[in-house]
Amino acid sequence: MAAKFGTVWAIDIGNNALKALRLGITENGGVEVIGFDNVAHGKILSGPGVKESERDELIAISLRRFVEQNELGKDDIIISVPSQNSFARFVNLPPVEQKRIPEIVKFEASQQIPFDISEVQWDWQLMSEAGGSETKVGIFAIKNEVVDSLLAYFKAEGIAVTSVQMAPMALYNYVLYDRSELEKSDNQAIIILDIGAENTDLVVCTKSTVWQRCIAMGGNAFTKAIANAFKLNFHKAEKLKRTAPMSKYARQIFHAMRPVYSDLASEIQRSLNFYSSSNANTKLTKVVALGGGTRMRGLLKYLRQTLQIPVEKPDAFKKLPVAPGVSAARFHESVSDFGVVYGLGLQALGLANIESNLLPRNVARSVAWAGKAKYFTAAACLLLLVSIMSFAKASFDKISYNRSDSVRSDVDGIISDTKEAENQLRKLQNDGKGYDEAIKKEFEPFSYRSVAPLLYQTIIAQLPNGKNTPEQLGLYSAFASGDVENIKEIPRKQRKQLFVTNVSVFFANDVASVELPQTGFVKTGARRKQVEEKDEDFDAERRRMEYEALGMKMPEYMPGTWGIQGQTAAGEQAEAGFVVTIAGYSPYERIDELLDPREVGDDPNKWGFVTRLLRLDEIVDGNCPFKVYATTPEHFKLPTGEVDLDDTEMPGGIGVVDFRSAEQSGNASFVAADDQVLRDPMTEEVISKVVVLDDEGNAVYDTLGNKVYEVNDHWFALKLKFVWKDAPRTAAPAAAAAGAGRPGVGKPR
Repeated sequence: MAAKFGTVWAIDIGNNALKALRLGITENGGVEVIGFDNVAHGKILSGPGVKESERDELIAISLRRFVEQNELGKDDIIISVPSQNSFARFVNLPPVEQKRIPEIVKFEASQQIPFDISEVQWDWQLMSEAGGSETKVGIFAIKNEVVDSLLAYFKAEGIAVTSVQMAPMALYNYVLYDRSELEKSDNQAIIILDIGAENTDLVVCTKSTVWQRCIAMGGNAFTKAIANAFKLNFHKAEKLKRTAPMSKYARQIFHAMRPVYSDLASEIQRSLNFYSSSNANTKLTKVVALGGGTRMRGLLKYLRQTLQIPVEKPDAFKKLPVAPGVSAARFHESVSDFGVVYGLGLQALGLANIESNLLPRNVARSVAWAGKAKYFTAAACLLLLVSIMSFAKASFDKISYNRSDSVRSDVDGIISDTKEAENQLRKLQNDGKGYDEAIKKEFEPFSYRSVAPLLYQTIIAQLPNGKNTPEQLGLYSAFASGDVENIKEIPRKQRKQLFVTNVSVFFANDVASVELPQTGFVKTGARRKQVEEKDEDFDAERRRMEYEALGMKMPEYMPGTWGIQGQTAAGEQAEAGFVVTIAGYSPYERIDELLDPREVGDDPNKWGFVTRLLRLDEIVDGNCPFKVYATTPEHFKLPTGEVDLDDTEMPGGIGVVDFRSAEQSGNASFVAADDQVLRDPMTEEVISKVVVLDDEGNAVYDTLGNKVYEVNDHWFALKLKFVWKDAPRTAAPAAAAAGAGRPGVGKPR
């Protein structure tokens, strides 16, 4: 049935986007594009983790955007249903009178459709002229629930759908109209390959027949192959697939997708072999590739080599010009996505071979009623007559009303009392706003109390542990349970552990302007005795010494100033964040490998502690609120050294001082003779640098007369800055920094 107004909108809702095409009839009887749209969904509908409710919301949003961006007017609307949700079967009827064909088709439909006939919408199409030796018909069906759910999206946006067609039949209509080579002979066939996100439609088209199959493989299969190969989630793998040709890992990406190339080509070849076995006289001339999957580099070339049939991806339709005022360049960019809507539009304009309509009967009747405007005109006249009668009755009621003055007076009094009560209520509500603001202000200091613990948690999670260093999982398990014997089974210098003895974190309104502290902690000092302080003021005194080492005064807490991001002197937006110092030691003999190893590339198993801190956005699920500000010397320092009581640069808090002469755990050849050593508080092994002694307990000297030392553990003191990405912003940073004792430094955490 041709469109009433000569223009139509054809709409196809795919897994990746909504495609729409507006077609109109030209003066010479042809067809032209007078509008189009390609609205990408917020997510791929068939992607993992997309629930049915989210899928419905994504479709509704895309359809709403389409309605907002385009003028639908009075155009007919025709939509498609995907092949996997529909049924098509072609049968040959015995020679019968033409008037009996509908009766026989109904019988065949009840036999062929694999569902109860009352549960589906179905239609049929005569594929050959009646009265011949064979009468071939096509039977098409779709379950009621599928078409009802599809129509619900359009109903919600006030769009009246006039026709529903299967996507493969729409592709057949497009090929038969646009490709004149099929008009020459019924023994030549063109293959349409529409590669979608979840499925691939294969449609074999001849002059008078069509054969279709849905292959359950599409673009998502390539995405999943990339996700499995690179250990990525689906959305990151999809992004990598789309940018594969420009990626430095293009070779590895295409290698990961190659098995899917092979599987898809095999399924296509198997389907074509089955078709050829039943249609030996039909020659397969070419493959026309459509759909988003054709954008994958190398796929068409691979299919051409595998199928041994010419494969082409159209960059324009042969018989579909673009009307003036429509961007031809933008249209041709997405022409491979418009095959289905092209065929739908031809059907709506009455120019298609297959004109079956799967629109529910009740909806079709509503559309038919909409065209009977003259009947509605008569109804409007009748409504006018009723309105006049109603006006007369209203006049009579008014007279009765005027007789009820006393009742009205009582009602007015009640209304006045009600208004007074409303005013009192409004006054009480306005008074309450002041209390709400005061309560809100009191709670402002606690708005960001979880940020500092989150930073601590993020940093500690990057240390060597069972997840980051799985080859020593047994060591970490033994350490967590305090199993000293199992810990000692691994030689100390081979244990990949970092022991953090001190952490200092300070907030800064502008991390760029804050200098790194000379030290974040009190130093050990040469041969300084470390003893247990019993004085209750020890912690406060130690904290005061730490601030003095930074050249700062002990700050007082100032409500409402912590975490405020302002502007620099030059007017640029300052970056708020944290100045962090982390100190500790490691038994591992190559401490650099645990901190920041060289040339580790993108292999997370080789990354060190610092490497992980620099790649937080890749490690932390979701958007990490912190990032390292810079690694230049003024913003990043990582001194290391040997654990030695004589080292004045070594941070405090490392090990336990032992005043006794005792054998070094695990090796009787090394003894700290009447001298202080540092021991591991758990295993009691010596961790500091000690003099090598001979069997008689005397110090060993080298050829230059210097004592020979055994180096055990190493210390480190990492100083760096983190930017807090989500810090609140204000135009008045001065109040935030006031009283901190040093410009740009706020409350420590």
